[in-house]
Amino acid sequence: MDYAGKYVDGYVLPLPKAKVEAFREFAARVGAIWREHGALAYVECVGEDVKPGTYTSFPQAVDLQADETVVFAWIVFPSRAERDRINAAVMADPRSAEMSQDPMMFDGKRMFWGGFDVLVDV
Repeated sequence: MDYAGKYVDGYVLPLPKAKVEAFREFAARVGAIWREHGALAYVECVGEDVKPGTYTSFPQAVDLQADETVVFAWIVFPSRAERDRINAAVMADPRSAEMSQDPMMFDGKRMFWGGFDVLVDV
């Protein structure tokens, strides 16, 4: 897929290793909702080679604990305006409200995220 000119929300979070499968199931349900409302892609990746760095790294950024791994994820939207519309639609979707009642699988205080314009797509 060509992502040039698109908009991406990206996020990183710490996830207990014991909850990876439950998170996979949760993310699949949530991702389907985002896609139904117009997101072009919804991707959740679990850390496999994320070593601590000298100055900064994924593990340091989320204060990773010994029993945790890192999740790196992104959602692709046609534009910033579409991202705002789609996110509002997802939040209003009754299925999202049901899922927000699930106990939090990770420490949300150590999660970080942001929105990005795609600069290069080769």
